[in-house]
Amino acid sequence: MHNYLDFEKPISDLEGKILELKKLASEDESVNTSDEIARLEVRVRDAMAEIYSKLSPWQKTQVARHPSRPHFLDYAAELFTEFTPLAGDRNFGNDDAIQAGLARFRGMPVAVLGQEKGNDTKSRIKHNFGSPRPEGYRKAIRVMEMADRFGLPLITLVDTAGAYPGVGAEERGQAEAIARSTEMCLNVKVPIVTVVIGEGGSGGAIAIATGNRVYMLEHSIYSVISPEGAASILWRDSTRAKEAASNMKITAEDLKALGIIDGIIPEPVGGAHRDPVSVISRTGTVIADALKELSGRKGEELRADRRQKYLNIGRNL
Repeated sequence: MHNYLDFEKPISDLEGKILELKKLASEDESVNTSDEIARLEVRVRDAMAEIYSKLSPWQKTQVARHPSRPHFLDYAAELFTEFTPLAGDRNFGNDDAIQAGLARFRGMPVAVLGQEKGNDTKSRIKHNFGSPRPEGYRKAIRVMEMADRFGLPLITLVDTAGAYPGVGAEERGQAEAIARSTEMCLNVKVPIVTVVIGEGGSGGAIAIATGNRVYMLEHSIYSVISPEGAASILWRDSTRAKEAASNMKITAEDLKALGIIDGIIPEPVGGAHRDPVSVISRTGTVIADALKELSGRKGEELRADRRQKYLNIGRNL
């Protein structure tokens, strides 16, 4: 069974009927339900295609947050070989919200960074629901420095609602850690390819997303603040998040039009959680093409390109 979103009720009703018919057929072999199941499956595909062809920004936000959506560790398992996680910031401790390490991507040695949300209660608590603390960003800085020293391309997979806003995190310098991580992204002389695979929330995302090439999955979001946070600030009413999402230009289509991202990776109809293998494969192809494009450039050129990319944002609005 899928975890259905509220706007997917027509799909859940139809798939519920299919499950009932399959159960009936398994209990009584004399009952032939194959024709009716086939008709219902066609209706499911049609309903899904219609619903997902016109998702609102708020509905895309819900898809980006879907609990069954593939996360960093799912991508790491499929895209990389010899992935060796590195732990700790050599200052305070380790933060499991940020996963970082060295790996091979299609035979090429690379450094890898990303936020991991977890997929059940235990793992979500372990990874702090993908919201990094300062030591997570300092770990990211350490890995970026290592990538720069050894000339390793850097691949970052972004999926966070934002940096952790707790008292302890602020006491340990959350804003400073985010700023220094962003600065390190700008300064390294290796190619950085970033993909927003779910939520790209605020400075917690940009700290590892300041890349030469930035892509988004079709139903991911990327924003300076969550819709709930924006609604709380603007109207002192977080229940107006739907309205905020519609005005914030947070979807992949909006951000591509604004020149903030370089491309959109299509998702299967129904979202990445419906067919994780295919969307991870497409993501790998996009990353490989971007690295191939950037591979011949010198370090200073890569750094200058990255800096100019962000200086240009908003100039043509």
